[in-house]
Formats: sequence, structure tokens, C-alpha cells
Amino acid sequence: MTDPIADMLTRIRNALTAKHETVEVPASNMKKAIAKILLDEGYVKSVDFADDGLSGKLVIGLKYADGNKPVISGLKRVSKPGLRTYAGAENMPKVLGGLGTAIVSTSKGIMTDRQAKAANVGGEVLCFVW
Repeated sequence: MTDPIADMLTRIRNALTAKHETVEVPASNMKKAIAKILLDEGYVKSVDFADDGLSGKLVIGLKYADGNKPVISGLKRVSKPGLRTYAGAENMPKVLGGLGTAIVSTSKGIMTDRQAKAANVGGEVLCFVW
């Protein structure tokens, strides 16, 4: 697998389309940090780590609004292995005019676009969530 983050986002997107309650993703430190941001921003219901003897699995509880409509209406991978995308603190991208969230990998860890702007750090724009 060349892009594990894109695989994680695709698994979440597919599980939301199929109206699943949870989705399992192979764990890594980067994926744990992204899942924690999704939890903190209110896009998912829960994030649990299940040890399977290997690298482990992240069990992500998906969140639905009234009428069984997913809270996450879009996930987009921005920086890909073949074409990395970087942004400075002053020109951090806005997702849907500030309604969505950009997840950024900075020298101070993985954080949202708002946190990166407040900490005055730039970095690699991993994905957009709205």
C-alpha cells in the first residue's frame, strides 16, 4: 500500500455510504492522530485501539445526524505521495469558507488548520474534512 492515509479516508467514506456503525483501520501513529482530531472536532463518535498482535487496529465509531445522515459529508486527501502539498501559517487553506477542517502535519505534530494558524506553524496539508 503506497498511501495508508488515503486508505483510511476511503474506508471511512465507504463505511459511511454503507451506513455502518464502526469501521476498522490498521493502526499507526499518524492514523491515531488523525482519528483523534476527527473525534475532537466532532466528526466521529468514538476512537478505540484494538491490539491484534501486529500493529493493532483503530475501531472508529461513525456518527450520524438525525435521519441517518452522516456527519461527515466529505473527505478529501490533499497531499499525496506523488505530489506533496505544503502551506505556511499565513496561507493555510480554508475548507468551505471555514466550515470544514483541514488536517495539517506540522513540526509540532498533527493539528487542524485553526490550531496551526494559532501556533503560527505551517506544514503538509494532509486532508480536508467537511
